[in-house]
Amino acid sequence: MADFWLISVPLDKTSLTSVEKLKRTITKTHLGSCWKFSIPDLKVGILDSLVRVSDDLLKLDALTESLIKKTCQCLKEVMEPTGVKVQEHDLANGDHGTHQKSAATSPLKTYLASLRVDLMNRVTKFQWDKAKYPTALPLSTLTDIINKEISQVETELRSRATAYNSLKASLESLELNLNGNLQTRSLNDVLRKDDLVVSEYLTTLLVVVSREKYLRWEKSYESLSEFVVPRSSRKIFEDGDGGIFTVTLFKRAVCKFKAKAQESKFIVRDYSFDEEERKQQEIMKLSVHKKDQYGIFVRWLKVNFTQVFIAWIHLKALRVFVESVLRYGLPVNYQALLLETDRKRSKKLKEELSSLFVHLDPTASMKEVSCDIPGLCQQEYSSYICFHIGTSMLEISEPSTT
Repeated sequence: MADFWLISVPLDKTSLTSVEKLKRTITKTHLGSCWKFSIPDLKVGILDSLVRVSDDLLKLDALTESLIKKTCQCLKEVMEPTGVKVQEHDLANGDHGTHQKSAATSPLKTYLASLRVDLMNRVTKFQWDKAKYPTALPLSTLTDIINKEISQVETELRSRATAYNSLKASLESLELNLNGNLQTRSLNDVLRKDDLVVSEYLTTLLVVVSREKYLRWEKSYESLSEFVVPRSSRKIFEDGDGGIFTVTLFKRAVCKFKAKAQESKFIVRDYSFDEEERKQQEIMKLSVHKKDQYGIFVRWLKVNFTQVFIAWIHLKALRVFVESVLRYGLPVNYQALLLETDRKRSKKLKEELSSLFVHLDPTASMKEVSCDIPGLCQQEYSSYICFHIGTSMLEISEPSTT
């Protein structure tokens, strides 16, 4: 997958010649693509203010990129490509008749592919949003606007994710109990009310018996209490571990029977049709609520991911402007370029850029350097200004086939 670099060079004669040579080289060698990146005229202010803004933008850049990754990761976790998620995704998008089509392709993959196309189009055709970020405002105010926007989304993401995960965990817990082992699973689908004797004097108990104890149960259950109804035991359900048997006895003997059964490693489980029905209704209620919240949460994630990404590009543009003034001086005279390259060719393109613009700072290298001047340091200092716009968060790791 390709990534983007936002670079800036001064508009001197040598640099302009190098830019034209860069464009020809990129086209000839297929190292990537190149676009002019338009940044409006912004208020410069004083040098001290620029240095402070540069430091603030550096921190805000890292915070914004982290939020973008968190939001995208949350999308991936919520839109996991399972059958249930496919159905919920269709419902979230108002589609009630294309489940078979959706099942063939992951909604997550489809969405991320279309999202990447949309975001890349916004980046390559970038236009400054003057309504949201008025260019007449000081750079520090524009930074504060973006910072407030990012902080609000981060707070709401944390709140919404916690609420959705809590709902999901509650539903999974109930489903696990009702579809769990013999001691907890629901029996309403295999047990009828007339299978249980309930009268003034008699009651029916449900007993969990492991497979290796079947014969022992049949031979001994009547002797666990003198008040057991003879030949009243019947197996109503079994799985790989064992079975559930009914046994009818007098109510006054229930406590003694349970104690004797426990001694023989037979487990008497409590059961109530009304309680199980209540649990089933609770599961249905939570399932409907989760599907509703799934749609609301996914739509919120999609909208806010895009908005935060757009804010991030404006932040990158701010950084280019500020660093260009700090690096190249006044009057403001620079050209910003957007480069797209495949990661396999990125090293070659960096070498080409370093060679073309070495005149801007002959001492610069692509290695990390120690710098004590605020606002002029980057992780990789080079003779030209360069900021990375990563898109790796839009990738989906393929499961291992080994």
